Amino acid sequence: MEWRAHVKILIVEDEPKTGEYLRQGLIEAGYICDLVPNGADGLHLALQGEYDLVILDVMLPGLNGWQVLQSLRDRGLEMPVLFLTARDQVEDRVKGLELGADDYLVKPFSFAELLARVRIILRRGHANSESTVLRVADLDLDLLRRRVSRNGKRVDLTAKEFGLLELLMRRHGEVLPRSLIASQVWDMNFDSDTNVIEVAMRRLRVKIDEGHPIKLIQTVRGMGYVLDVPEDQ
Repeated sequence: MEWRAHVKILIVEDEPKTGEYLRQGLIEAGYICDLVPNGADGLHLALQGEYDLVILDVMLPGLNGWQVLQSLRDRGLEMPVLFLTARDQVEDRVKGLELGADDYLVKPFSFAELLARVRIILRRGHANSESTVLRVADLDLDLLRRRVSRNGKRVDLTAKEFGLLELLMRRHGEVLPRSLIASQVWDMNFDSDTNVIEVAMRRLRVKIDEGHPIKLIQTVRGMGYVLDVPEDQ
């Protein structure tokens, strides 16, 4: 699948041999992988990075896997999580699923089985995100629930602001001229004497970018606006 090369997986595993075995195998299968050995680092990376899947060991030093998952879900992050555990207890499986895990794999397991589970979860998540969720960096726009969040925190937008952001995210990385924005969002011909687009964009930028180190909404002088991660980030 052509999207696989862009899929990012975070592995949180405190057994060095197991973690490196998984990382190397998934890289060879065509995925981008990060590996960390404890729950605190795993939570930090999951909150900061844009991951399509987290492979999470339950028994970790410091924060355990359940606590990491609970923290992710409490912050509104819905990336899929595959639990790994050495304990084949019904109670453990139920607890993980109730906290929001997508699947559960008991050690020891074959890499082929793990890879099959990973592909199933990613196919399901990819199909869902294509149809209902737009995502750029840590910015998410849920088309069904009409909700926007940045780094897991809810962002309240007006209907016009939502439509403007949706257009920018659907065509992220592309510089959109004011005439296109006017016709798509306001259903009007662009009038150079009006500053309605500039005002709306300014308000949207405050809501989306203020307080975040990475500024996603950018003005391209003489051309228009673009939503993308700056090249120097």
